[in-house]
Amino acid sequence: MADLRNNFIGIKSPNPFWLASAPPTDKAYNVERAFKAGWGGVVWKTLGEEGPPVVNVNGPRYGAIWGADRRLLGLNNIELITDRDLYTNLREMKQVKMNWPDRALIASIMVPCEENAWKAILPLVEETGADGIELNFGCPHGMSERGMGAAVGQVPEYIEMVVRWCKQYTRMPVITKLTPNIADIRKPARAAKAGGTDAVSLINTINSITSVNLDTFSPEPSINGKGSHGGYCGPAVKPIALNMVAEIARDPETYGLPISGIGGITTWRDAAEFLVLGAGNVQVCTAAMTYGFKVVQEMITGLSNWMDTKGHRNLDDICGRAVPNVSDWQYLNLNYIAKARIDQDACIQCGRCHIACEDTSHQAITQFVDGVRRFEVMEDECVGCNLCVNVCPVQDCITMVGLEPGTLDERTGKVVDANYANWTTHPNNPMARQAAE
Repeated sequence: MADLRNNFIGIKSPNPFWLASAPPTDKAYNVERAFKAGWGGVVWKTLGEEGPPVVNVNGPRYGAIWGADRRLLGLNNIELITDRDLYTNLREMKQVKMNWPDRALIASIMVPCEENAWKAILPLVEETGADGIELNFGCPHGMSERGMGAAVGQVPEYIEMVVRWCKQYTRMPVITKLTPNIADIRKPARAAKAGGTDAVSLINTINSITSVNLDTFSPEPSINGKGSHGGYCGPAVKPIALNMVAEIARDPETYGLPISGIGGITTWRDAAEFLVLGAGNVQVCTAAMTYGFKVVQEMITGLSNWMDTKGHRNLDDICGRAVPNVSDWQYLNLNYIAKARIDQDACIQCGRCHIACEDTSHQAITQFVDGVRRFEVMEDECVGCNLCVNVCPVQDCITMVGLEPGTLDERTGKVVDANYANWTTHPNNPMARQAAE
């Protein structure tokens, strides 16, 4: 059976599944229930500085996006950091860590971007026995307007500065949580590394308005007729998160920097994709809020079964395995040719492949053959775009098949070349022509 024990920057947990800093980790009651359900660790909901706690709205805090089957695809969240007293949180954290010494307990922290503010809170957190801290540089609403959260995470110089303070004033490992609301995720990651961070975590939520009520003309969620931008999370953000994790994992300046992957993880497969793209563990929020804490049991079982089936003994066998296969577009093999194939036995004759290809793509799928309704790929027109695969409602009815070198591509009239060739040397590339001249 695969070994799922996780050692992330020296923080040990029985599996790589942590709950992210959010409402599910706001109090001891929640965290105890999470650990009983099987979660390997939690990042406690973000702590603020000593004094009167922040005030959350007393009304709707979430907007939502659903699929056609009412399955939740994304949440827009306007909740802020913990609204409970700092010392109440600290006492509960200490007790939970005593009760569950084998589980990871990380303290998320957000205080003003001032050295004394960080210097003051760090020893208080350290006294709880927490395994590490996570610097919340990602929150895009409410706190960012006060000069914290994403307001720090969008300025690499601030990131490096605060990380240096934290490394100076605490023995605990430092995880820097990054905002996705930035043009190039590599820059804040590089800054965090320059400051001495032990790891980064990403992504935090994406700045968003999910919907507008067309009766009241107020963004949702609506508070007395007014709405605000909030943080978007859930399955819909997973592609963005995967890309940003991969960018940091393959960047020469941050290569090897430990990453805690966050963003739309709902199943074991989602988690595995983050792990193979360079994450050392994963954090989950929306899935737990949608399905409850026991969702982790499916994640643990599914990941373990997949690893057993593939012969992977432990997490080290899979972490980062896909990173070498992430490339810039210009290096993709232009001599690779693929064509769509339709399994006529599986085809339900819905015609969606034909409509999509005929109206919006390359007119490469028939509607009739010899007067009979039949959908076939015309190889002399097919460019291999795979739009038909993605719109077909029957899984594996349409597949993509690569042409063997030496065979004729009917669309171009050329023989498929076995040699690798990319855009950097293509004759249509003006940069390549200039270099040749």
